[in-house]
Amino acid sequence: MGRISDAWRSHLLTTFSGDSSGRPRWVERMELGDDEGYFGPDSAAWAVHGGMATLVAGIRALLMQTLHPGAMAGVHDWSRYREDPLGRLSGTIQWLVTVTFADTEQARLESSRVGKYHDRVAGTYLDAQGIERNYTAGDPELLTWVHAVFTDAFLGCHELWGPAIPGGADGYVREWAVAGELVGVECPPRSRAELKAQIDGFRPVLKTDERVAEAVRFIRNPPLRRSMMPAYRVLFAGAVASLPEEHRRLLGLRRSRLPVIWATGAVLRTVGALLGTSSTSEDAARARIARLEAERHSV
Repeated sequence: MGRISDAWRSHLLTTFSGDSSGRPRWVERMELGDDEGYFGPDSAAWAVHGGMATLVAGIRALLMQTLHPGAMAGVHDWSRYREDPLGRLSGTIQWLVTVTFADTEQARLESSRVGKYHDRVAGTYLDAQGIERNYTAGDPELLTWVHAVFTDAFLGCHELWGPAIPGGADGYVREWAVAGELVGVECPPRSRAELKAQIDGFRPVLKTDERVAEAVRFIRNPPLRRSMMPAYRVLFAGAVASLPEEHRRLLGLRRSRLPVIWATGAVLRTVGALLGTSSTSEDAARARIARLEAERHSV
C-alpha cells in the first residue's frame, strides 16, 4: 500500500506542478522577493487556492469556458490541450499559484508571461447568431468571461467542499479582481452580486456546438493513469453537479442521481491525505514572509 500511495502522490504532484516533489523551480523562487505579495496568510485567496476543492474548480472552470464561442475558438485553434493536456494544466496552475502566493514582482512577471502567449492568439468564430466575428485572446469580452467563470468556479467549489472563507464570498471576489487586472481585465467584479451579474449578462452570447461537445468529451476522459480515473470521474461528476442547471443543459451534461457531492468530498479528503496538509507553495510564501519580518526586526 505504501508503494501505491507513493506512486499516486508522485503522479499527482507531477500532474499539478510538473515536478514529482511538488516543489519545482518556480515554487522555490517564491521564497525570494521583497514583499508579502498581493494577498497574505489571512487572505481569502490563500484560503481558496490552498484548498483541495481547487481540483474540482479547475474542471468546472474549463467546462464553463467552452460555452463562449470566442473562448472556445481560441482553445480549438491555438491550444495544445490534446497533445499536451497536462503541460497546459501545469502552466495554468503555475500562474494561479504564483499570483496567489508569490511576491508582487513575480506575480506581475508571471501574468506578463501569460499575456505574451496570448498576444499571438487570434482568429474568427461564429457567434450565437451565426455571424462571423474576429477574436484575439486580449479581447475585453473574452478576458472578462474567462476571469468571471474562473472566479465563480473556485468560489462555488470551495463553498461546497472547503471551510469558511476569510472575508466571505465578497472578500474572495474582491481580492481576486487583482489577478484579473494583472492579465488585462478592465472591470473585474468585486462582489458576489457583481460576479453573478457579469455571468448572467453573457447569456445571449453563449452557445453549444460540436467544438464544445468535443472539449467536454476530452475533459470527461483526460489521459490520466487508469488507476486515477475512478477518482477523477467522481470529481468530474462533482463539478457537473456544482454547475447551475442552465449551464449543464448547454454543455449537454446531467447531474448524477448518486450522492456525488458527498462522494467528491470523500475523494478530496483522500487526495489531501496522500498529498499532505502542507502546500509547498504556501510553505515557500510563509518562509519569504518570515524572512522579511526578521529583516525588519533586525534593522
